[in-house]
Amino acid sequence: MSDDPQSYDDHAPERVFSLSEANRLIPQLQSYLTTVQRRKAVLLHARQEVQKAAANAANGGGTAVGVHYVNSLQDISASLRAIHELGVVVKDIDLGLCDFPHVRDGRVVYLCWKLGEKEIRWWHELTTGYKDRCPIEDHD
Repeated sequence: MSDDPQSYDDHAPERVFSLSEANRLIPQLQSYLTTVQRRKAVLLHARQEVQKAAANAANGGGTAVGVHYVNSLQDISASLRAIHELGVVVKDIDLGLCDFPHVRDGRVVYLCWKLGEKEIRWWHELTTGYKDRCPIEDHD
């Protein structure tokens, strides 16, 4: 074990990605994250009507958007579960921000990607985030 608090041995995630492995997942992630964002918009749009229906539930209340609301929740859950099963960490749904565990210079860091970017060009330490991301040099 290393004395480095972020050494690979001490913080080994279930899966680590090479840069090329992570980049190959981008089309899949784009699909999942687009689904999540669209379904979240459905939830936000229907929220007021669903809240009214819930308040009237004791009186047999319901709503026409209820099925869309539930389906959206299920789609969001399935998409986020699928991303998690890939080993990718979703950091921000609205930005479509994802991190990929990666070994860089013998320690675990995150490769950082945002929906809309064609490829991964950034990384950051485990203890920092998007605002502190650094460009990836060619040696990765």
